[in-house]
Amino acid sequence: MKTVILAGGFGTRISEESYLKPKPMIEIGGKPILWHIMKIYSHYGINDFIICCGYKGNIIKEYFANYYLYNSDVKFNFKDKNVMEICKSETEPWTVMLVDTGLNTMTGGRVKRIKEYVEEDTFLLTYGDGVSDINIKKLIEFHKDNGGYVTITAVKPEGRFGSLDIQNNIVTSFREKKDMDTGWINGGFMVVEPKIFNYLNDDGTIFEQEILDKLSTQGHLTAYKHQGFWQCMDTQKDRNYLEQLWENKSTPWRIWK
Repeated sequence: MKTVILAGGFGTRISEESYLKPKPMIEIGGKPILWHIMKIYSHYGINDFIICCGYKGNIIKEYFANYYLYNSDVKFNFKDKNVMEICKSETEPWTVMLVDTGLNTMTGGRVKRIKEYVEEDTFLLTYGDGVSDINIKKLIEFHKDNGGYVTITAVKPEGRFGSLDIQNNIVTSFREKKDMDTGWINGGFMVVEPKIFNYLNDDGTIFEQEILDKLSTQGHLTAYKHQGFWQCMDTQKDRNYLEQLWENKSTPWRIWK
C-alpha cells in the first residue's frame, strides 16, 4: 500500500520559516517533519511514498537526492581525484516518488495528479505537517471493516479547526472551522479508495471543502477516532512546541526504534 503525502502548500501561517523552504521541510530535532511522518508509516512496514510537491518542491527533491549523503559518515580523498568513500551509513527501506503537482494546485487537485501512480489500489493519504502516535495497522483494519470511500483520522485538539459530526463511525457533517468548534476534527492519516478519483475535477478542487463534505452527505466518509497524541505544525508556536517535546525526549509520535 502506498502513502501519499500532501507537501505542496505555501505554509503562510508559519512564514517565519516557510519563506525559505516548504513547510514539510521545517525541522524538528534536526530532521524535517516530513521525515518524522514517513518514519511513522515505515514503522508499520509501509515504505512506498508519493510526495505531492508544489511550493519550493526542488528543496524536497534535493533532500532525497542527497539523503544517503546526509545520513552517512563520508571520507573525501582530494589527492585522488576527489574520491568519496562512504564509511558508515544509515539507510531507509523507502521508495520515494516526488511529483510536481503545481504551485497553486489545491489539495484535491494534487491528489488527482498522482492517480497514475496509485493505479487502482487503496492508498493512504496525509498532510505534510502533522505527527501522531496513531496505529496505522488498526486504521487500515478499521477502514476495511467500515466500507467508506475515505476514512479520516478524527482527533480532538484545541478548537481552531473545522469540526466533524460522527454517528456510528459515519461522518454526517463536515464543517469548516468556527470559533465555537471544539469537537472532533480531521487529523489527516486517511485511507482512500480509488473511487475518490471520480469526485476530483481539476486543480482547483479542494479535498476538504468539496470532496469530504460531499462524501459525508452520501454516507461514504468514515472516521477512525484516535484518542492518543496528535499535533500539527500550523504555526511557529506549534513548531516550537514539537521541538520542545523532542528536546525533552517526550515524543509520543516517535513510535519507531
